[in-house]
Amino acid sequence: METLISESAGAGDDLIKDGSTESFMQEVVEASKETLILVDLWAPWCGPCKQLGPMIEKVVRDAKGAVKLVKIDIDQNPQIAQSLQVQSIPAVFAFKNGQPIDGFMGALPESKIKEFVERHAGPIGPSPVEEAYQSGTEALETGDTEVALTAFAKILELDPDHVDAKAQLARVYIKLGELDAAKSLMETIPEDTKQTPAVTAALAAISIAENAADAGELEPLRLKVEENPDDLAARLEYGKALAGAGDYEAGGAEFLEIIRRDRDWNEAAGRHELLKMLEVMGPADPLTKSLRRQLSSILFA
Repeated sequence: METLISESAGAGDDLIKDGSTESFMQEVVEASKETLILVDLWAPWCGPCKQLGPMIEKVVRDAKGAVKLVKIDIDQNPQIAQSLQVQSIPAVFAFKNGQPIDGFMGALPESKIKEFVERHAGPIGPSPVEEAYQSGTEALETGDTEVALTAFAKILELDPDHVDAKAQLARVYIKLGELDAAKSLMETIPEDTKQTPAVTAALAAISIAENAADAGELEPLRLKVEENPDDLAARLEYGKALAGAGDYEAGGAEFLEIIRRDRDWNEAAGRHELLKMLEVMGPADPLTKSLRRQLSSILFA
């Protein structure tokens, strides 16, 4: 499975040019008769322009030739801004067949820029980073930690603030037994971005790994539950130990048994641990679907 981001991912500088009043007719008007052209009006003193610039360039490169970008410094080329009746910057115009057909002002997020381009150039495939993320995620799900580690580490070389790649890399560390490294990595994620599915799954995985370390050996716990099936505290520890050891099916069975016996026991601890485990497994896992059906049958019986 290919996981490395291609070294040519940043290639294609012919797709992005610095334009001028003199070159505008050739590089924008005439060129737009062949290819969609984006015109980015900016200035060196404009803060939002510096924010928008790298994002729009990335979308253009990801489009792989379906669109080209011409950047115009309005301080050096005020006539273009006047002719397009630009009131504020950054301002972006889409040219097609020699005419401006659409535009926007302000620093949009990358997803909105992509939507804008796709509206006029058709669908844009996944970017190299998106492809690497998908490859790494698939490897993580199949237990190929070496491939997953390479993919997520490469993403973070290119985009150190990629929150979901950090979260997935933390899960790789957990599988490698590097719990402290996983926790340290998660501490670098800002609080206001900790609600994505990848991040919540990584936090749940850390919690499960910590529980496993605290739970002790499996056999004594199993015997304790066998001797006293009504000891829900022992059953909870046994379930946590099983989940921490990766036996989600057996761990889930113990959590379900706790819920079946007393759904509200210990502030619904059985349900809490079960849901945490399901978050780590992911909604597509067949076992997740099975355990959720069993949970529903208990709760709504």
